[in-house]
Amino acid sequence: MSTPIAERTITLARRHETLADAALAAGILVISCTDALAEQPHPLLLVVFSVALAVPLVWRRRWPVPVFALLVAIAAVQWIADVKALGAAALLVALYTVAAHEPRRTAAIATGVLGLGAVLATARWGSDDAFKTFVGLAGLTIAAAGLGTNVRQRRAYQGSLEQRAAATERARIAREMHDIVAHNLSVMIALADGAAFAAERAPEQSVSAMRSVSATGRSALTEMRRLLGVLRDDDGLESSRTPQPGIHELDQLVGAVRAAGLPVTLAVEGNGDALPAGAQLTVFRLVQEALTNSLKHAGPRARAAVSLRFDDAGVDVEISDDGAGARPAAQGSHGLGLNGMRERAAVYAGTVEAGPLATGGWRVHARLAVEAPGARP
Repeated sequence: MSTPIAERTITLARRHETLADAALAAGILVISCTDALAEQPHPLLLVVFSVALAVPLVWRRRWPVPVFALLVAIAAVQWIADVKALGAAALLVALYTVAAHEPRRTAAIATGVLGLGAVLATARWGSDDAFKTFVGLAGLTIAAAGLGTNVRQRRAYQGSLEQRAAATERARIAREMHDIVAHNLSVMIALADGAAFAAERAPEQSVSAMRSVSATGRSALTEMRRLLGVLRDDDGLESSRTPQPGIHELDQLVGAVRAAGLPVTLAVEGNGDALPAGAQLTVFRLVQEALTNSLKHAGPRARAAVSLRFDDAGVDVEISDDGAGARPAAQGSHGLGLNGMRERAAVYAGTVEAGPLATGGWRVHARLAVEAPGARP
């Protein structure tokens, strides 16, 4: 739903367009009436035709084709009455409006109609130098149509760019939602299974596991609300959003996976604080997706390791496990998670490799080419 501020803004913009069109019509009317007063025969008739041709321009943006058709009809009556008025310039403005707002076919028909009018006007009022008169009128007609077509094409191009940007943002949000839902649900399922298993033998461990399920669910809801807040901004107020996760949140991520039953070690070489926020988010999501896959597919007795190596040219990320469990086909190159990893890494000219290890298990390696600030290439 649109807000009152947005509605007032739209109303004000439309009001300014109408005022601009009214000023344009008034200018054409003044010039035409000045010419009418200078003419000796039929000055009143000239003023009437000038007013009839100028006034409809006030509504040219709202109804381009009807306004153009009305002006053509008035100009036809003017031609039959043999009254020459400068108000006919309004036809050029109407043709420009049709070309700028209507489909190409409609604009071509309107251009042809005005071209025929140029021929008729030359036949009646161009006796002194018919060729120059026709060339001038035809040139003005083509110029008005060409300018309007150019404006329409530029508007369509800008619209396509906006649609492309919106599609890119939707794809980014879809990847974020996939990462959040897949990881947190996997952790919650593993914790719930452990709680059910320990309910009778170790009730205190069962209670601890269920508390971890609750905390993981709340964390997932917080991140999902943050993403949905990007899509809407109620009442024009900025919604509160938690910061994007980065490399400093990896400890918490690894801890959640450990609590879900997968032992994980985390090793970091170098300093990643200089990494941009977007690159840190990419590293976090790569580790999150890889650990989620290990949690789901590596088996009950598997162990995992996460290694980060930072240097002046970027960062190497490696996630591996000793994978006693079977790997489904979805774990291969066509999995949605792996495709998301590659898309994220490609933003930083990075690559992602994933596959089985010779000793058993699974390995994911990613390299992000992100130069640290102040480092020499």
